[in-house]
Amino acid sequence: VQLQASGGGLVQPGGSLRLSCAASGRTFSSYFMGWFRQAPGKEREFVAAIARSGARTYYTDSVKGRFSISRDNAKNTLYLQMNSLKPEDTAVYYCAADRQAGYNLESSYNYWGQGTLVTVSS
Repeated sequence: VQLQASGGGLVQPGGSLRLSCAASGRTFSSYFMGWFRQAPGKEREFVAAIARSGARTYYTDSVKGRFSISRDNAKNTLYLQMNSLKPEDTAVYYCAADRQAGYNLESSYNYWGQGTLVTVSS
């Protein structure tokens, strides 16, 4: 599967953005999906994940209550709605597919998008 992330940009603190991740192929609905991010000078970290049906979602503590992950299997698209953004959310955001182990582990995913930059600044 090929993944294409989009929707990043510059936003003021407290603002919102919605990221999208378009997947190619016919098997999107069979993939457990995740979002990760990498801030400047830091390692890539887990943000959120969603089960194949969308029934279960998982978040890192720092984004709980502010971010929402969802998917539209008919459109082969993954989303990340980000509200109440903070400067510390500034990072390149990556979507990932096909989890093989722990949902919050970078090494668990087989496929990655190219990343989209989110900058939170006034």
